[in-house]
Amino acid sequence: MSSTQTHQLSVKGMTCQHCVKAVTRAIQDKDPQAKVDITLPAGTVTVITTLDQSTLSQTIAEEGYEVLG
Repeated sequence: MSSTQTHQLSVKGMTCQHCVKAVTRAIQDKDPQAKVDITLPAGTVTVITTLDQSTLSQTIAEEGYEVLG
């Protein structure tokens, strides 16, 4: 079993609560236990999860948002 890690990603294109729900749902589809905190004004997604950062970035990109850095 993978250990839980905290990842913080900068994401471009999230503007509303629909964006928050879409990104949260996509991440939790892959890790139902993930804790997702999104700050729209800062464009940050903080996730406590067993997923690696590459998987998180790909999951967010698949929802149509650009992961920076």
